[in-house]
Amino acid sequence: MPSSVNAPARPTACLALADGTLFYGRGFGATGVTEAELCFNTAMTGYQEIMTDPSYAGQIVTFTFPHIGNTGVTPEDDETGDPVAAGMVVKWDPTEPSNWRSTEDLSSWLEKRGRIAIGGIDTRRLTRAIRQQGAPHVALAHDPEGNFDIEALVAKARAFKGLVGLDLAKDVTCAQSYRWDEKRWAWPEGYAPQTAPAHKVVAVDFGAKRNILRCLASAGCDVTVLPATATAEEILAHNPDGVFLSNGPGDPAATGTYAVPAIKKVLEADLPVFGICLGHQMLALALGAKTIKMNHGHHGANHPVKEVKTGKVEITSMNHGFTVDTQTLPAGVVESHVSLFDGSNCGIEVEGKPVFSVQHHPEASPGPQDSFYLFERFAEAMAERKAQ
Repeated sequence: MPSSVNAPARPTACLALADGTLFYGRGFGATGVTEAELCFNTAMTGYQEIMTDPSYAGQIVTFTFPHIGNTGVTPEDDETGDPVAAGMVVKWDPTEPSNWRSTEDLSSWLEKRGRIAIGGIDTRRLTRAIRQQGAPHVALAHDPEGNFDIEALVAKARAFKGLVGLDLAKDVTCAQSYRWDEKRWAWPEGYAPQTAPAHKVVAVDFGAKRNILRCLASAGCDVTVLPATATAEEILAHNPDGVFLSNGPGDPAATGTYAVPAIKKVLEADLPVFGICLGHQMLALALGAKTIKMNHGHHGANHPVKEVKTGKVEITSMNHGFTVDTQTLPAGVVESHVSLFDGSNCGIEVEGKPVFSVQHHPEASPGPQDSFYLFERFAEAMAERKAQ
């Protein structure tokens, strides 16, 4: 029989794990049932950015920080048009928002966008279970009447196929190409346009966050965004000074079936190439390395990463369930960054060429400016190539 954990008198939501464990709580947001992989995020801020990060497709996020919803939501903080994460799990029910930028409360925002959430959960116990057993497959249900078919929920959790072998980039990428010129937010003007770009960049969208594109614009780039399925010919037809490979969800090996051949041809054009997150993994695959599934991944805004060359430590934001296997890096490709949590790979670069990538998210700025130099390095590489 399934074991029950933390059951209030009248639960309106239920989180069912594939092993039969049940967590009861109070539902908010949309009603219904959703199945996904369950992960946890340790960030103390940015719940809206996390929920709208396309890299969370196919995942329900457990927030270890209890004060979720207290600053409300604002369209300015969306990383893409709508929430992409399948659902959210929190300890305390969201309170009324208390922030001058808020335009809506979290529960209403989730309900309008079809995302289920559950509160009143022992998130510490749940997080320990994820760390010890690996990211589980789960089903999350919200019913205001508290009617749950437990056997059906557990069956749905067990039937979820998981992220291994799953190409999700094609589900979150843009439908057609577009231009981007909006720079990073700055007081008091907000998001100002880039009016004097120095470099033409093609960004391949595997699930790009808006703030990454803003950082490229702030670094002096005129950005053209292309879908994940763009061929090398389509990329190079824009005559770019450099090519950017974006973040995104799913199994990199699955996305690599169509993306890796295109990236290989781009590399032959001898252009500066910069990748982040899934883009980092795509570049590694194109260079001959391999990726592997992690036990529970890295999700948070407090991850220390060391730059190998300088020994400098950056506080970074991360969101990935797969990692580049350092042991498979070919000759001429070196590890540039490493996680100080577990020693996993966090960056690579090609010796003698302006080709590099990182696993973490430099645009998320938890440091807050620790990692922005990566965008500047990309811009400098393009400037040097044009000077030659």
